[in-house]
Amino acid sequence: MSDHPISSFPLADLAGLPADLQGRISLISDKSGFVPNVFLAMAHRPEELRAFMDYHDALMERPGGLSKAEREMIVVATSAENSCQYCVIAHGAILRIRARNPLIADQVAVNWRKADLTPRERAMLTYAVKVALQAEEVGPEDHAALHAAGFTQDEMWDIGAISAFFGMSNRIANMAAIRPNEAFYLMGRSPLPAKA
Repeated sequence: MSDHPISSFPLADLAGLPADLQGRISLISDKSGFVPNVFLAMAHRPEELRAFMDYHDALMERPGGLSKAEREMIVVATSAENSCQYCVIAHGAILRIRARNPLIADQVAVNWRKADLTPRERAMLTYAVKVALQAEEVGPEDHAALHAAGFTQDEMWDIGAISAFFGMSNRIANMAAIRPNEAFYLMGRSPLPAKA
């Protein structure tokens, strides 16, 4: 559909990847219907792709704690602050699906401070964005605010670690000019229910 390159770096042949990575990418493409471009772009360094996927899954798929929608909301807000088109578009699609809300990803991406958020979500994103942009200034008052919003210490770690991990991901995606798959733009955009 697009004449634009997926990445400014070479793309690997997925068939030449180690079997474990082929299997993981196949599971993702079977579920989504396509291979996310980030994997195509990172596949020329299989060891790095494996480490990236392992840490991603440890943060984003672990049971308990933050909901999957909350995790994606952190990614969208911090990626927007880092001007990462790939992560805002890709994780915005996942956020719309996991939150079952076709509006929330766009609101968070454009200006999370004005988005329709709960007080818990607002406290979470305030902390996540501070970690993304001013981690050296995070202090006890920030943890106290999260505690007051109902977060456990384990969940506080998750918020900070997700923000930090995607800070790295944002920089790789921007450095390599990784282009979002066009399929991401339409995912989770079902019509709003009719008003009664």
